[in-house]
Amino acid sequence: MHVRLSASWTDPRGTVWTPGDTVDVDAVTLAELEEKGMVEQPGTGSTETTTTTPTKETDPKKIGPGPSAPPADTTGK
Repeated sequence: MHVRLSASWTDPRGTVWTPGDTVDVDAVTLAELEEKGMVEQPGTGSTETTTTTPTKETDPKKIGPGPSAPPADTTGK
């Protein structure tokens, strides 16, 4: 089972994991980590990141292909 850690943890093989890392553990290890409060619960922590970007007004004349775009097809159709 994959879980996200809420605290640093060293697994039985000696690998050090930091908060926010997702690790694959068995049911026994999961129970031990939950008992110690080291597992993020769904809906908490970094999974609920909200970002807001201020919007800028765009001049309608400046919308279109950039300067590296190929020339427009000007042949009559």
